[in-house]
Amino acid sequence: MSYLQTAIRTHRQRVCSLYKQALRTADDWSHDKPSFRLASAMIRQRFEESKNETDVRKAKQLLEAGEEEVFRAQHYQPYQYANSPGGVAHGREVPSPDWVIDFWHPLEKAQYPEYFARREQRKKEYVERWEKQFGKPDKADYH
Repeated sequence: MSYLQTAIRTHRQRVCSLYKQALRTADDWSHDKPSFRLASAMIRQRFEESKNETDVRKAKQLLEAGEEEVFRAQHYQPYQYANSPGGVAHGREVPSPDWVIDFWHPLEKAQYPEYFARREQRKKEYVERWEKQFGKPDKADYH
């Protein structure tokens, strides 16, 4: 869920995000490349006009006004990238769990000897750390 905001964003990050959202909104409303290029040039000009604003309050007002403008201009059916959340292919290919590699055939493992040697070493280190932190499992736990 890397798309969820979990930290406070700086003014600069919010401005960059606003610029990206404005371009995506212009792309949603454009029907061809030339009209999108014109719209993106106009958006860039508006950002360039206010980039040297030194008054913090005025910069914050400009940012909030821009965010409001982009919100009001958003497309009723925005373009969704296929693998993004909400896209048609989001979550379609589930990544394999790590333990699947343990069941490879020895001939397959022989193709990557350094990787599997390091993997076995790290598995031993992980078990040692686990036993150091939580202790060894009791035999009675295995029914």
